[in-house]
Amino acid sequence: MTGRGAADSLLPAPSFAPSVIQWRSKMAAERDTPPLGSAAAGLADFREPEDGEDLFVSTASTLESSPSSPEPASLQVEDVSANSNGPKTAEILIDDDQDDLFAEATEEVSLDSPEREPILSDGPSPAITPVTPTALISNRIEPKVIGVPSMFERSLDEVEEEAGGDLFDINISVSDPEKVGDGMNAYMAYKVTTKTSLTIFNQSEFSVKRRFSDFLGLHSKLASKYMHIGYIVPPAPEKSIVGMTKVKVGKEDLSSTEFVEKRRSALERYLMRTVKHPTLIQDPDVIQFLESSELPRAVSTQALSGAGILRMVNKAADAVNKMTIKMNESDAWFEEKQQQFENLDQQLRKLHASVEALVCHRKELSVNTASFARSAAMLGNSEDHTALSRALSQLAEVEEKIDQLHQEQAYADFYLFSELLGDYVRLITAVKGVFDQRMKTWSKWQDAQVMLQKKREAEAKLHLANKPDKLQQAKDEIKEEIEEWEGKVQQGERDFEQISKTIRKEVGRFEKERVKDFKVVIIKYLESLVHTQQQLIKYWEAFLPEAKAIA
Repeated sequence: MTGRGAADSLLPAPSFAPSVIQWRSKMAAERDTPPLGSAAAGLADFREPEDGEDLFVSTASTLESSPSSPEPASLQVEDVSANSNGPKTAEILIDDDQDDLFAEATEEVSLDSPEREPILSDGPSPAITPVTPTALISNRIEPKVIGVPSMFERSLDEVEEEAGGDLFDINISVSDPEKVGDGMNAYMAYKVTTKTSLTIFNQSEFSVKRRFSDFLGLHSKLASKYMHIGYIVPPAPEKSIVGMTKVKVGKEDLSSTEFVEKRRSALERYLMRTVKHPTLIQDPDVIQFLESSELPRAVSTQALSGAGILRMVNKAADAVNKMTIKMNESDAWFEEKQQQFENLDQQLRKLHASVEALVCHRKELSVNTASFARSAAMLGNSEDHTALSRALSQLAEVEEKIDQLHQEQAYADFYLFSELLGDYVRLITAVKGVFDQRMKTWSKWQDAQVMLQKKREAEAKLHLANKPDKLQQAKDEIKEEIEEWEGKVQQGERDFEQISKTIRKEVGRFEKERVKDFKVVIIKYLESLVHTQQQLIKYWEAFLPEAKAIA
C-alpha cells in the first residue's frame, strides 16, 4: 500500500492502481531501460474515473508539463490494422474543455497526415506499451454533431434570397422598333417580350407593344411610390429631343438607325434592372406594363406639360432645401456611404467621358482605315509590276477587313462598356436621391418636434394667464394639438428609423449587383479585345507571304 503518495486521497476505490502522474515520474527516472511490464501492470489495475473526480483534469495539466520531460506532452494511440507494417503512433491532444475535445481528437487521429511527422520521434521508440485513453474520452464526452462554424453561417437575408431564387426567373427583351405615324406626331413602338415561370403572371411567354412614354410613365409611378421610403428605383433612359426629332422628320440614315438601337438597348436594360428588384417585380404597375395589351397613355411625361414644369420646380426646390438643411448625422455608416457614392459618381463620370472619347477615336480609325484601303486598291490597279500590284491589292483587302474589325470593336466599346458606365452614373444619382429622401424624413421629424415644443410652451403660458373665461376652452384646444403633434413626432421617428433600415438593405443589394454587373461586362469586353487582336494577327500573317513574294 506504500508508494501511492497523494493519489490515495484521489482514489476512493478499494483496489488501487498507480496514477498516470506516478507512472510518468517512474518512466522519467527509469527512461534508460524501462521495464516492459510496469505500464501493463498499471493499466491492468487502472479503473475508469467516476463523474465527480478531477483525475482527467489533473492528467491533462500534467501532460502539458515542462519541455524538459523526455516524452512528448501527449498520449499515443497504436494502429494495429492489417494493412500496417507495425504499430503506428498518432497524438491525441487532450484538453480540459469537454466541448472541443471530441472534435480535436477526431482531427488529430489522422495517422497518415504529413503534419504529424515533425512531432513524432525520429529515433527508436522506447519499449513501452502505449496507453489508449479511450475509456477516459468515452466516459467524459458525449458524441455531438459538428455543425458549420458560425463564421460561415449565412445571414437571414441571404437564406431568404436563396429561398426566393426563382423570384428572378424572368427574361425581358425589347425588339422590333417600329415607327408609327408621320411627321412630328410620329413615335416609336417597341415589342416587349417576357419569358418567365413566375406565378404572378398569367402566362409563361407574352408580348406587348409599348412606346417610349410608357416606359417613362412606369418609372414615374414607381418613383412616387417607393423612393420616399428608401427604395432605389432604377432610372429610365433619358429623353433626347434632338435624336427623336431626326427620327420623326428625317429619312432612314445611319445616325437615326444608331439612335433607335441605342434607345432599344437602354430600354431593355432598364426593364431588366426593374424586374430584378424583389419588391418592384411584384408591383401591380410593373405587372400591368408587361402583361396588359392596352395601357393608359402616360401624358405627364412630356417635357412641356404641366406635370413636366411642376417636376422642374420641385427639382429646384429640392436643390435649395438640400443646401439649407444641415442634418446632424449621428450614424457613421451613412456619412461614409454618402462620401463613397460622391467619389464613385465623380470617377464614373470621368471614366464614362474617356470611354466615349475612345469610341469616337475608334470610329475615326475605322473611317481612316477604309480610306487607306481604297487608296491602296487604286494604287494596285495602276501598278505595272505584277507582284507589287497583287501585293497592293491584297493589302487593300486586309485593310478592309481591319476596317470591319475597328467598327465591331467600336460597337463593343460602346454597348458593353460605355453604356454600363452611363447606366451606373444614373443609378448612383438614384442612390443619392434616397439619401436625400432620408434627409427630408429627418427634417420632417425635426419640424414636428419644434411644433410640439411650441404647443407645450403655449400651454404653459395659458396656465399663467388670468383669463378664466377663455382658459378652459384654450386648454382643451392646446391639449388636442399637443396630442396630435406628439403622434406626428412618434410617426416621424418611426419613418426615419424605417427608411434608414431600408436604405442599408438597398445599398447592400446595389453593391452586390454592381460588382456582378461590372465583372460580367469587363470579362465580355476583354474577350472582344482579345478576339480583335487575334483576328488582326491572323490577317497580317496571311498577308506576309504576299509581301515577301515581291521581286
